[in-house]
Amino acid sequence: MEILERKFYERDPATVAKDLLGKILVRKINSKILSGKIVETEAYYGEKDPASRAYKGRMKFNELMYAEPGRTFIYMVHGNWLLNIVAHSKGEVGAVLIRAIEPVQGTDIMRKNRKMKNLYNLTNGPGKLTKALAITKELNGVYVTERKSNLTIIEGKKEEFEIISSHRIGVRTDLPRKLRFLIKGNKFVSKACTHRAPAYFSLSLPPCFCGDFLRT
Repeated sequence: MEILERKFYERDPATVAKDLLGKILVRKINSKILSGKIVETEAYYGEKDPASRAYKGRMKFNELMYAEPGRTFIYMVHGNWLLNIVAHSKGEVGAVLIRAIEPVQGTDIMRKNRKMKNLYNLTNGPGKLTKALAITKELNGVYVTERKSNLTIIEGKKEEFEIISSHRIGVRTDLPRKLRFLIKGNKFVSKACTHRAPAYFSLSLPPCFCGDFLRT
């Protein structure tokens, strides 16, 4: 299957986030291949997005969000590496967080990396999937569009599925627009829990799927 080209990521982050669902994230470790179908994502923008790493403007730690689309942007939260793919139109800022994948290849290695036997709890959160795929800061800034890269995203099998959306997980303040996207009914999306409403809103949000990081 073909690796997604840079032009795929040279679009609005929300559009890219939705279109990444069903695509395959591929991790190469020496002669081993680990892969999984992307089933949950979140879109992030620039200085007008209070939940974004770029909210306070351009700085050294968020420089990649302003860089060429199709590169990784990896940072740590609560001791877990989070994988983002830079995505934005020309002159804009943005990235897409990969929140969950459905394991496809190399599940035995993923289980060893996570010390976890339960397949459904292996990669159903942003910190879980990076641990399972051995994704660390060493892969920060790599181009997922290049064949030689140790981390790429390729086209998945043609299939029909329904995409549902919600507000983003674990953010104190959110935009009114729903920017978390997932494949409806997929068993590998992050777990359900109830969150307080983002500070932007005065209403309560319904229960949503989270299961972030490495909680079991």
